[in-house]
Amino acid sequence: MFNIGWPEMVILVVAALVILGPERLPGAIRWTAQSLRQVRDYASGATSQLRNDLGPELDELRKPLEELNELRKPLEGLRGMTPRSMVTKHLFDGDDSLFTGTFGGANPGNGSSGNSATSQAGTPNSVTPPNYSVPEPPKPLDRNEKPPIDFDAT
Repeated sequence: MFNIGWPEMVILVVAALVILGPERLPGAIRWTAQSLRQVRDYASGATSQLRNDLGPELDELRKPLEELNELRKPLEGLRGMTPRSMVTKHLFDGDDSLFTGTFGGANPGNGSSGNSATSQAGTPNSVTPPNYSVPEPPKPLDRNEKPPIDFDAT
């Protein structure tokens, strides 16, 4: 329910030890355990009372809930997907070379649906990036030199 593991429990016990002190900690742990047990008993008692009171009508109520859970299952595949991965998956057939800048051949396992162009031999054509030359950075201004003004940009 809460997915609390041992490291979290140790941190909680150490924090409780610091906050409550060693003399009140055992009583607080006992009280917490009793409260949790009582809440669990109330919940199970309420569930059994609903089953007894509603009888076969409970199954009629559960059927639409099960149908809703079935409808939610396809949405569970979307967990962890970012907008970038969704665009990559649907628009580019899983080819994320536009975002990563790696314009190599077909990457196996990238989710592509096999729509890549093939040559006569049946091998995928590799896409090579265009050969752009990197412009030289402008030289730094000399001391007391005014920068050029671009009147079209202002």
